[in-house]
Amino acid sequence: MKYGISTISVIPCRAEPSESAEQVTQLLFGETYRVLEERKKWIRISCSHDNYEAWIDRKLFEPCEENEVRNQTSNYTAELVSLAKNEVEGSLTPVLLGSSLPNLKDSFFILGKHKFTVYGEVNGAKFKGREKLVELARMYLNAPYLWGGRGPFGIDCSGFSQVVYAMCGISLPRDAKDQAKEGTTLSFIEEALRGDLAFFDNEEGNIIHVGILLGDNYIIHASGKVRIDRIDHQGIYNPELRDYTHKLRIIKQLVN
Repeated sequence: MKYGISTISVIPCRAEPSESAEQVTQLLFGETYRVLEERKKWIRISCSHDNYEAWIDRKLFEPCEENEVRNQTSNYTAELVSLAKNEVEGSLTPVLLGSSLPNLKDSFFILGKHKFTVYGEVNGAKFKGREKLVELARMYLNAPYLWGGRGPFGIDCSGFSQVVYAMCGISLPRDAKDQAKEGTTLSFIEEALRGDLAFFDNEEGNIIHVGILLGDNYIIHASGKVRIDRIDHQGIYNPELRDYTHKLRIIKQLVN
């Protein structure tokens, strides 16, 4: 079995082995994966953090050992953009908010065969309370919506909740419909606390959207861009459109 690690800012992960195929997710700097299938120009992978399967360009493959995947002690970059310096090559790589810095020690860490120094604020991946979760979510405000995106320069609704929760040490599946299966279901929106997740469905009853509750009947979510809107028992109300844009299905609590 082969394993790989991302040593660039973002690796697009596609539904099919083609540049024109749909981007279904992204690997951020420092994230690892298992190789499932190899072709001349493409590799099918399973992302370590959520077991999501997709295709990446073979040119972006950077091998690592199995123990690097299994024995990571994760820290996360806590600025919109930090820098990682390759100590062998002397090159600099921009590292986006929420990227992994495995086995970080005194600003140094190793990815595969490369040794890096990180320049920028770093947080340990552990829960530091609901206020920290909300603070991290607000850092993505105005990030443009991007299907399959997981970074502050392009992100989708479930990528947003996944990365914010990951920085607080809580693992979530990649898609909203699967995230909705996690945690404890609340009966009423009045029971919800800051940092809880709200899920929304379409006319067929399928969950298609997720956002992070801010309290006082506000929600932060990725819709066009990461934005803050009003929410009530019906769903999300967009004041610019003067209409409800998403129909509330359930609220889930994942932290005490």
